[in-house]
Amino acid sequence: MATMADVARRAGVSVATVSHVLNETRPVRPDTRRAVLEAIDDLGYTPNTLARSLVTARTRSIGLAVSAISNPYVTEILQGVESSALERGYGLLIADPHDDPVHERKAVQLLHERRVDGVIVAPSAEPARLMDYLTRHEVPAVLLDRLVGDTHDQVCAENAPPVEQLVLHLADLGHTRVGLVAGLPGLSTTTERIAGYRAGLERRGLPFRPALLADGHSEAGGAEDAVHRLLASPEPPTAIITANNAMTIGALRALRRAGLSVPGDLALVCFDDFSWADVFSPGLTAISQPSREIGATAVRLLLDRLENPGRPPRTVRLPCTFVHRTSCGCVAEDPDRPLPGTPGPPGKDPVS
Repeated sequence: MATMADVARRAGVSVATVSHVLNETRPVRPDTRRAVLEAIDDLGYTPNTLARSLVTARTRSIGLAVSAISNPYVTEILQGVESSALERGYGLLIADPHDDPVHERKAVQLLHERRVDGVIVAPSAEPARLMDYLTRHEVPAVLLDRLVGDTHDQVCAENAPPVEQLVLHLADLGHTRVGLVAGLPGLSTTTERIAGYRAGLERRGLPFRPALLADGHSEAGGAEDAVHRLLASPEPPTAIITANNAMTIGALRALRRAGLSVPGDLALVCFDDFSWADVFSPGLTAISQPSREIGATAVRLLLDRLENPGRPPRTVRLPCTFVHRTSCGCVAEDPDRPLPGTPGPPGKDPVS
């Protein structure tokens, strides 16, 4: 088995230089670094990660605590985190807190006890225990998808402007009773998407009707019940917005059981695009979140935090895309155009 000394001899450098390349403890000239990496590759040298962590106090690993890993949106975030971490030489430990505040805190503690260099967390609706643990133990952390205050680095998609634009689109098609199936109360995503819904109504001079806002608890079963409640109201909606992909499935089930067709009897649009949204008939008009970029940005924020622990916390919001299909009741054109009224991609990645 090759040793660090073998690598040093092959590259024509000292063992200390090999160590600096591996541990990034001191700048090394590009040609020297390249020679060391080529020697490592030629010899098949595998660094002793445990020994290295004892020297550097780093394990080159990241903890990810995120619920509903089977959800396509979350899966794509995970892929963004994993590929970005691997690119930078970091491993990934994953925990599913199940959106439970107690389990969430325990999951993060277990990741911390395994000496990850930092954690990326999608907070629950009651994140007090989590935030207390992160603060008391000074755990380098990035909050993902859901925002909590301004004490930590955070990354999410825009929430209010995209929902506002869905309302405007439906209103411009002639709908005056637009319903919203909202997510779990307490989540920043839920609060912001409701704010976007109300802003869209106001911009088109439509009244806010509490009976047309229903809580779908961010899951399919809750959304199914919510749509049944909306349809049972004295003045039911002629169009419905669902606030995530799981609730879209529940809404479709409810409409099918009610014997209603989309968009013939009722228009349906959704926040969260997913890979089979265009397979439905009609195809679902949707807001697509930059899920992989959210995951990759979280990694960049975390690694920057590790290198610059004293810098002020940053919140990064990424723009969404309006995917125009036919469930809204009109013919799809230019299916991947940027969402009207939202900022375009920034000229420079703020955390590159």
